Amino acid sequence: MGNKEEVKAISIKNLTFKYKDQKDKNAIEDINLDIEKGQFVVIMGPSGAGKSTLANCLNGLVPHFIRGQYSGEVLINGANARENSVSKMAREIGLVFQDFESQLFSTNTMLEIAFGPENFKVDREEIKRRIEKILKTVKLQGFEARQPSTLSGGQKQRLAIGSVLASQPSIICMDEPTTDLDPVGKLGIFTIAKELHEDKDLTLIIIEHETEEALNADRLIIMEDGHILKDGCPKEVLKEIELTDRIGIMSLQIPKYFSQMSLIKKEELPLTPDEGLEKFKSLGLEIDEEKYAEILCGEEKRDSKYGNVIIEVKDLEHTYPNGKTALKGASLKVREGEFLAVLGHNGSGKTTLVKHFNGLLLPTNGNVIVNGKDTKNSTIFEIGKEVGYAFQNPDHQIFADTVYEEVAFSPKIRGCSKEEIDERVKEALKAVDMEGYEEEDPFSLTKGGRQRIAVASILSARPKVIILDEPTTGLDYKEQRQMMELIKKLNESGHTIIMITHTMWVVSEYAHRVAVVNDGEIKMYGTTREVFKNEEELLKSYLKTPHIVSLSNKLGNTILSIDEMIRCTKGAK
Repeated sequence: MGNKEEVKAISIKNLTFKYKDQKDKNAIEDINLDIEKGQFVVIMGPSGAGKSTLANCLNGLVPHFIRGQYSGEVLINGANARENSVSKMAREIGLVFQDFESQLFSTNTMLEIAFGPENFKVDREEIKRRIEKILKTVKLQGFEARQPSTLSGGQKQRLAIGSVLASQPSIICMDEPTTDLDPVGKLGIFTIAKELHEDKDLTLIIIEHETEEALNADRLIIMEDGHILKDGCPKEVLKEIELTDRIGIMSLQIPKYFSQMSLIKKEELPLTPDEGLEKFKSLGLEIDEEKYAEILCGEEKRDSKYGNVIIEVKDLEHTYPNGKTALKGASLKVREGEFLAVLGHNGSGKTTLVKHFNGLLLPTNGNVIVNGKDTKNSTIFEIGKEVGYAFQNPDHQIFADTVYEEVAFSPKIRGCSKEEIDERVKEALKAVDMEGYEEEDPFSLTKGGRQRIAVASILSARPKVIILDEPTTGLDYKEQRQMMELIKKLNESGHTIIMITHTMWVVSEYAHRVAVVNDGEIKMYGTTREVFKNEEELLKSYLKTPHIVSLSNKLGNTILSIDEMIRCTKGAK
């Protein structure tokens, strides 16, 4: 080994792995990778690229717990992951799983954080000191006694990170740690990452779908089909728009816009809204006001075609049995045919608000009227005919053994005939592009597939309104696009859509209207363009606009997508 200095944090040689039930190709193949101590590395790639498999090889989960054909060598601070137990490797490397909820098992937040150090026999005083420090780092002070199951998705995620940090491993690997977080929460995780990084020579590996966040890393690795495709400086790699477009990672909006607008050399592409503003001016580009007015006119036309008010919320207040007031004085109207996005940071009250729309929750004060019926005087069954609800995690919703049974459940309990059930199942599966899957086990499908089945099982009830809670979570960019195109199609065919999401480009490109919830109040409410114009106000609610919107706001107009921006630009070379 020579002297101590030469030991790499991670050294991987010729690593190949194939899962036991994998038919044809390997999950990862011939991976060679060295990561220096103290590096901050982001790994990206579409679903199925092998990112999580690679992460599970680092601490020995593969091959100790996850079986298959394994060859090659993984050294973590010089220790061989194959030859040491997972519990021994946990001292060197901490892993935060993509399915972070499966990582939490203690009865309260404090015990969850204490679990690792207690197992490693750290003394009491030191454990206390670590708990205090970690609660501060992951912003969970005041939640010490809370049961993990009562925390919001984002809080659970931060707790999972905290519980891994508590053992003070010198390497931390987080598998998609920002999937359930609001935009500022996402930045928060990267801020936590940066703080940890400055702290000492902590090596940090983050597996991510979000490209904007990757700009802060020392190094960006792109994987595809089990191989490493690219490994370099993020600022260089993310200028390769053709590459990111081809493999299905979301390209950064600013360089993508400029690469389509003018013949700039790849090296000269701007990456951020500020750099974009400079480049826009130096190229002598301008916003075409006529084209911009056309877009606004088209929107007004669309808005004039909405039907009657289908959901009306009047002075809604909701207090939970534990005394926590989650909503105070919320009012809004949703009209037939609208596409409304409900935004807000984790724990802001947005899910509480939306659960009133289908009678899952009833007002403490105020009223919710759904298609003329007051939810206080109606059964959840009656309201459920009008409003379908797809939960954030499709696995909380799916229960049948076959796709057909799953989708048939709703019309069956509503007493439809066999012919009617068949027809509705067929229609619903066609709407979500899942025909031919009738006999499959829903749990054998990908996350995107399960999400589609969850939507189909709502469609079979033929509701007027469909509520979707985080429909793109855990999907890669291509799958997110497919999911959103499907939802757009449902909206255009007459369904009113209400969507909770943290993915701001999705709101920007698909939603007609936006309601921003902060601390139980509706702080902003209007068309997407009106709301996204006001970036400072959005930031107060922990939200930030996509890069292309920020660039256009700096230029004095609010433009919602790259396509719109191209339409509205004149003077391109």
